[in-house]
Amino acid sequence: MANFSKSNVPQFSVEVYQNEFLPEGGREVNAIVTVTSTGGGTVGTAAGAPYPYGAGGGTDAAVVLMVDCSGSMDYPPTKMRGARDASGAAIDALRDGVHFAVIAGTHVAKEVYPGAGRLAVASPSTREQARQALRKLSAGGGTAIGTWLRLADRLLAAADVPSSAVRHGILLTDGRNEHESPEDLRTTLDACAGRFTCDARGVGTDWEVKEVTAVASALLGTADIVADPAHLASDFTLMMETAMGKEVADVALRLWTPLGSEIKFVKQVAPTVGELTERRTEAGPRAGDYPTGSWGDESRDYHVCVQVPNADLGQEMLAARVSLVIPQPDGSAQTLSQGLVRAVWTDDMAASTSINPQVAHYTGQAELAQVIQQGLDARKAGDADGATAKLGRAVQLAALSGNADTAKLLSKVVDVVDAAEGTVRLKAKVAEADEMTLETRSTKTVRVKK
Repeated sequence: MANFSKSNVPQFSVEVYQNEFLPEGGREVNAIVTVTSTGGGTVGTAAGAPYPYGAGGGTDAAVVLMVDCSGSMDYPPTKMRGARDASGAAIDALRDGVHFAVIAGTHVAKEVYPGAGRLAVASPSTREQARQALRKLSAGGGTAIGTWLRLADRLLAAADVPSSAVRHGILLTDGRNEHESPEDLRTTLDACAGRFTCDARGVGTDWEVKEVTAVASALLGTADIVADPAHLASDFTLMMETAMGKEVADVALRLWTPLGSEIKFVKQVAPTVGELTERRTEAGPRAGDYPTGSWGDESRDYHVCVQVPNADLGQEMLAARVSLVIPQPDGSAQTLSQGLVRAVWTDDMAASTSINPQVAHYTGQAELAQVIQQGLDARKAGDADGATAKLGRAVQLAALSGNADTAKLLSKVVDVVDAAEGTVRLKAKVAEADEMTLETRSTKTVRVKK
């Protein structure tokens, strides 16, 4: 384990869990990389600091709220009222000095506050002005989420926001993205990726899970369902408090591999499953960066798989060097912490066939997320046998890994006959909110019991 430490700034550590032993002819090395950030929280930003200081009141931050104001938000009226109340609660949770704005989203995006392409600076007076503006929100029009995100991107890129600032969006929608094509939304997400992070929430049950989760996945945020509009305010408050706790922006996982080795995949596996392999950007000879977004006091796990060249028994090599870095505008990078992934070839069968507990656990958690999606897709397509098989495997994996939350959600979609064997029956009637909750939260994982 290596540490980056400097008094009064967040300290990052990298721990690598793996079985480094390979059999003769073995070429695949798997490792779980645990990244932990702790110890931020000093008020103010130190002059010349390479990145902003902690959540105690000084981290530079900019936040844009995107509130769905399409016509469907009036059915029932509690949705629009809940959205106004929730946005007001989020604004109340803003720290003084944070830049912020509010967007009303329909088939076009409109600046609600402060307007004129600017961001306001949070204070008692600007928070009250924003709440007044929120009270005037009304429902009408269509839904084009990409236009909301593009306006948020322009606002967050404002010249008066420091380049090191944590940039974040919070997006609420209640309906399907019917007024732009899926290709247009994907193009927007590609354009916004790496420029700001975004949490996305679906209220009610008339929205498309895959659209909301795609926004959160592309922009390294969280996705969830709020089936009852009455719960929006507490959810938005928690999201904003979490955003205010982010201390370091634009952190990347940098993987260097020696000649002859290559990265097969990189996934975040805790607290949620997220694919990062295709998001690699080159960072010099045999090195690539994988984005992780903004960090506060928290810990995340990543699964790294490396293919190494063949070697003789008794040989050992460095399979990969893992660094946590903040890329700099001049092309350099500030290294926060490092860890090593090793490969050792042995004829000891017990050593080479042993699976590291962390690797085994998270391989199962990734499969759990996958089979839930496959099972729900099969159920929607009318494939009862396929749905039963996949959701049965999901019940089995949830039980094996101790993922009680996911097991509880699965029990609302299937009747569990034998969890250990994965024997289930599809329920004849399933509440739409229960099915959407399972799909939205399918990527949430539990950490391995050490």
